[in-house]
Amino acid sequence: MIDIKVLRDNPDAVKENIRKKFQDEKLPLVDEIVSLDAENRAAIQRGNEARKERNELSSRIGALMREGRKSEAEEIKEQVGRINRELLEIEAKEAEYETELRTRMLKIPNFIDETVPIGKDDSENV
Repeated sequence: MIDIKVLRDNPDAVKENIRKKFQDEKLPLVDEIVSLDAENRAAIQRGNEARKERNELSSRIGALMREGRKSEAEEIKEQVGRINRELLEIEAKEAEYETELRTRMLKIPNFIDETVPIGKDDSENV
């Protein structure tokens, strides 16, 4: 399987390789993978930001409880609960993207070795 970084950084080379293998029906997969990868990376970023916010709020809860400011701590607990629900949705979306990416990436052929002649079948590869 081709590395996602290669697909992301050089989709034209991947498409050219697909053409050399005479598998033009797989060309749209490259753009689909690049698009899904961008969506997946955005979801990962949203998840990381939500986790950071949750961690910051959670640390404030302990400080507020020690200071006896329970009502403020309860409000923050509600925010943490909301963030946790949001994270569940984000993580489900991430898993969906990962599955879709893997399924599509497995269909992309590996790069042809430079020493292999290009031909439709073995008779043309001489």
